[in-house]
Amino acid sequence: MHMLLVMIGGVVLLGLFLLFGYLWGGTRPDLVFAAKVFIPVWLAVAVANMWIGVAKAGYSVREELPILLLVFSVPAAVAALLIWRLAR
Repeated sequence: MHMLLVMIGGVVLLGLFLLFGYLWGGTRPDLVFAAKVFIPVWLAVAVANMWIGVAKAGYSVREELPILLLVFSVPAAVAALLIWRLAR
C-alpha cells in the first residue's frame, strides 16, 4: 500500500511541476522542461524513500532495490510519455 501511495505521490508531484511550468511560461517547451526537471528530482525522492526503508524500517538494500526501481519508474515513465507527446 505504501508503495502505491508513493507512486501516486510521484504523479501528483509531476502534476505540480507541470502546473508551475504552465504558470511560468505556458508554452509546450516550458512544460517539457518542467517534466524533464521532474525526473532527477523524483529520483532523489525515490532514493530518499529507499534510504528510509533501509535505515528506519530495517529492510536490506537488496529488498528495497526492486521497490526503488518500481517507485521511480512509474512516475518517470508518465513524465517520459508526456515529454514525448508534448515535444511533437
